[in-house]
Amino acid sequence: MIENNRIEVLALRQIGWDHWDPIGIRQFGDLAWQNEAADEYDHYLLHAARMIQAGSTLEAATEYLERIITEHMGLGAHRNASLQTIDAIAAYLRS
Repeated sequence: MIENNRIEVLALRQIGWDHWDPIGIRQFGDLAWQNEAADEYDHYLLHAARMIQAGSTLEAATEYLERIITEHMGLGAHRNASLQTIDAIAAYLRS
């Protein structure tokens, strides 16, 4: 379990833009689109971070992001992006 209780949403958002953008919003370069998606992405990434803090495995957190992509967004899996994102979140929480 990772004991960092404070999670900076802006740090998670940057991790999301760097590693996990399943809709491909970042390619538009339009801040309005990014702002619209940011709230939704923030919610998913914050949930994944809280899973890790609570002791879930990194694999379980990765599967959570994959379910969001495939079941909620109706897109194809982005396994490598989800793995990189969860690794980055875990590293952030350890810092």
